[in-house]
Amino acid sequence: MNKLELTGLTARPSQVWGGIRLVPLVRESPVEGLRLHREVYGGLGAGVGAVEVGPRTHYTSYIPHGFVADWSGEGAESAAYGTQFGAEDGAPARTVRLPRHRHHRLAKRRPGDRLRFLPLHLALEGYLALHFGGPSTAWEEWSRQALRDGLSPRAEDAYLGWSVRGLGDALRAFEIHPGQCGVMVYAADALAAAFVVPHPDDYRLLHPTLVEDLYGELVHQYAWFGAPVPEFGARIADGPHLRTLDALRAAAREQERAWSEAHGTLFARDLLDGSYGFDQVYRMGAFTLWRFLPPFVRDGSGQHIGETITDHKGRVAYLKTFRLSDAQIRRGHLLHRLADADWRLPDAARALGTSEAELRRRIRSAGFEALLRHR
Repeated sequence: MNKLELTGLTARPSQVWGGIRLVPLVRESPVEGLRLHREVYGGLGAGVGAVEVGPRTHYTSYIPHGFVADWSGEGAESAAYGTQFGAEDGAPARTVRLPRHRHHRLAKRRPGDRLRFLPLHLALEGYLALHFGGPSTAWEEWSRQALRDGLSPRAEDAYLGWSVRGLGDALRAFEIHPGQCGVMVYAADALAAAFVVPHPDDYRLLHPTLVEDLYGELVHQYAWFGAPVPEFGARIADGPHLRTLDALRAAAREQERAWSEAHGTLFARDLLDGSYGFDQVYRMGAFTLWRFLPPFVRDGSGQHIGETITDHKGRVAYLKTFRLSDAQIRRGHLLHRLADADWRLPDAARALGTSEAELRRRIRSAGFEALLRHR
């Protein structure tokens, strides 16, 4: 598997708020056998979490909540302690808050057929751990710190959804479609994030969490400095073929179909046409949780990291993505080329078509100066 397959999801006409465009994704029928619930982490210092990902290795970030994947087949009645329950008969949702912020593993099995995982952080930790060990051979160019600690510690910046201009207002203003199981979020018509869940009830519960997600620097800049984007408008040419309501309805459906096709081939092209390297995280009966990385090819396209749950046919039941900035793509590209050359600077420089001096400059400008000897 090297592609994202959104079979069964249809894009509805977009909803526009200033520079933010939301594209609802609707399923004809929910994915059978999988549900998602939310686990909220509150109390003092809410949202700040540390995750043990290995011996003496920790991942630290803003972690306001986790998701619990349930493949027991018991539906909403099987929600574990700490889950936020959906509303019934118009009653407000009830939240049980857990006063804990230290997590063991990014994905951890729970009693029964359930798995708690930290949404988006699976993908971010995978990007941060890219070639984390550093040089495998003590070439003379690398510092003692590089040989001893590799790329540890490594950090990247992101923005909370509340700080992305217009996102909170857009998510609050527009109604959720019947059957909606996902959304594509755009800033200045650049894809910022994709979010998909298996069931419409799951989406209604998890829709507000989009403002608590992390977004890249590029998305933040586009939202602040980008101009308002045009709204979707269906235009049906008048004529003798529109003499009945059925004909008018058919013409409107054709406009919706044309929008859906345009969205898949134009707006979401970088995400859906790109190839990815998938890393299996956990097998859940007929479903599999993966995280993925792009090829880090510097071709000017938008590139995303993310995580997904697929069924046995490879169809997406859950998806969450994070758009990388140009600087993050360059760092990923540089680390791949160094690792492919076994961290030998002469070989890596030849592969990149540049000189060793220029390669050293690029390593320093990428924030990896501590890896090199000072000489």
